[in-house]
Amino acid sequence: MGVKLIGFEKLEAKLTKSMDLSKVKATVKKNGAEMQKKAMKEAPVLTHHLQKSIMLEITDGGMTAEVESTAEYAAYQEYGTRFMKGKPHIRPAFEEQKEKFKADMKELVR
Repeated sequence: MGVKLIGFEKLEAKLTKSMDLSKVKATVKKNGAEMQKKAMKEAPVLTHHLQKSIMLEITDGGMTAEVESTAEYAAYQEYGTRFMKGKPHIRPAFEEQKEKFKADMKELVR
């Protein structure tokens, strides 16, 4: 026994077409920018190169925010090496921001 939905494709197309994703995109961008600021604040500072290399990129038509450091030594600072302990700055920013992002997205669907 099964259920057959007739016209589901048309309904899905209509719903997708009528959805306003601008608020979702704005939320993604806002949370990405906040995460970038937190990561920059937490980054170890000697020459400020690491801080300045933390970039925000919005992709997927505004649906994805990526925060990463382009400094060649960023991973060593984040995770450490066998000679030095890491000083995480991206991961703590992510962990803190993800809860805010979840709350913001829940607010949008209310």
